[in-house]
Amino acid sequence: MTHRIAFQGEPGAYSHQACRETYPQMEALPCRTFEDAIDAVRSRKADLAMLPVDNSTFGRVADIHHLLPASGLHIVNEAFVRVHINLLALPGTKLDQIERATSHPMALGQCRDFLHAHGIHRVTGADTAGSAKLVAEQDDPTLAALASELAGEIYGLDLVARHIEDQQDNTTRFLVMAREPDLTRRGDHGMMTSFVFQVRNIPAALYKAMGGFATNGVNMTKLESYMVGGSFTATQFFADIEGHPDDRNVQLAMDELDYFTDRVELLGVYPADGRRR
Repeated sequence: MTHRIAFQGEPGAYSHQACRETYPQMEALPCRTFEDAIDAVRSRKADLAMLPVDNSTFGRVADIHHLLPASGLHIVNEAFVRVHINLLALPGTKLDQIERATSHPMALGQCRDFLHAHGIHRVTGADTAGSAKLVAEQDDPTLAALASELAGEIYGLDLVARHIEDQQDNTTRFLVMAREPDLTRRGDHGMMTSFVFQVRNIPAALYKAMGGFATNGVNMTKLESYMVGGSFTATQFFADIEGHPDDRNVQLAMDELDYFTDRVELLGVYPADGRRR
């Protein structure tokens, strides 16, 4: 039986790279949207889904926090992937021939200094791997793509310039989703617990809910709010904490959180990636 991991994007996307690095033994399944990648797991076309949630340069990935609670899936792992951007062109192309570079707007923005220094104009594309595929289909040595080395390998493009991003620590965090949770593991680098919650409509509810984590020595590494249901009063929070729900201090903190909230939903308990630190 072939084990598959779904990702959003064309083959050669950075999500594809994350699948290769984290689960090299699995077949990567490209999907058009994040929803399609989630549906592939729910329908058993894939065993896992690799979803980007945060980038160290651009912050959170849009829509993901809305999709996770409604997905019916569980977070079973995290992966930190160093994002290197490369200038890819048709075989035999030299740097001084390139006049335009196409890619996702975020990739273009991350290579602003390099492109300006070489007089290369930016052309907005749908995504990085799709831009590489487009360049491969064109007979135009003046057009290049900004994408991963994996994309260059897949589409037969030359690596004209390597690692041209302006920020040398650009990293994306991915969450791995599965149909069933696994609360039995203990990671070599500790454990992470992710959950969403809505606070009660009382004064200082969020402040009081967070107090339990401070008094019990639980480190909260992420707390983000976003509106749900189109309402300005219904605010949901997404949180990551260090630790396992079976840890006594985490139990106490979560009990206190429960008292000040209308709803708490556990999204996943999983080993911390060693690259987190």
